[in-house]
Amino acid sequence: MSSSKTTKVTETGEGTTGAGSVRLDHVTHQYGRRSETFTAVGPVDLSVPAGEFLVIVGASGCGKSTLLRLIAGFEHPTHGSVRVSGIQPRPGEAAGVVFQTPRLFPWRTVQGNIDLALRYAGVERAQRPRHRAELLARVGLEGVGQRRIWEVSGGQQQRVAIARALAAENPLFLLDEPFAALDALTRERLQEDVREVTAQTGRTTVFVTHSADEAVFLGSRIVVLTKSPGTIALDLPIDLPRGDIDAGQLRNSTEFAELRAQVAHAVKTTAA
Repeated sequence: MSSSKTTKVTETGEGTTGAGSVRLDHVTHQYGRRSETFTAVGPVDLSVPAGEFLVIVGASGCGKSTLLRLIAGFEHPTHGSVRVSGIQPRPGEAAGVVFQTPRLFPWRTVQGNIDLALRYAGVERAQRPRHRAELLARVGLEGVGQRRIWEVSGGQQQRVAIARALAAENPLFLLDEPFAALDALTRERLQEDVREVTAQTGRTTVFVTHSADEAVFLGSRIVVLTKSPGTIALDLPIDLPRGDIDAGQLRNSTEFAELRAQVAHAVKTTAA
């Protein structure tokens, strides 16, 4: 099975400087000052071609979220360089970002939160209702636009956060353990939604998780980080069907089970 083959960390070639592509060259990131510095991640070399769905997986504290913040432009590496679409990322411009908690405005309605994102994305007022309706339909929230944030479930709030992140036409989509606080059933449903949405939009996606099951279900490629400071221990292409396929059938397949076991073993080994 070709999907069980381990590849080298750095991949170069076509697609590494296109819209939505990500490139990390010799990246190390530290926190603190002088003798109290703590290296959170690195050195890391990584290229993500445009259109790929990369999942970063590893034990808690290995630097997954730090890498995502560097890609989003929220932080700058201590050493090395980060490029998104060939340039240094700027926060709010490089990517649409979804966090572990929705971070919505509770005093606004569902559609009010999305309208605000559309306004910041530069969508004209007259065009916002159409774009909003498209986004709500894309994340399965038709008919709930008038509800306040506190009137919808946790899973629906994360759907709003996803729609808000998609409001700007950024070619890069970043998600930092967005389903960690949800129940198992809601989590699986949202995994299926994200898989479908990213396939429809064709956006480059980087998704952070500590779950081997989630990583294999979502990713077209998985990177496993070592314990802190996080470096890449495994770079694994995922050769599973990504078209119109039953999610239950995919999760129950032998190929899925083998890949999940391989990723789980890598996470456990590197965390030891």
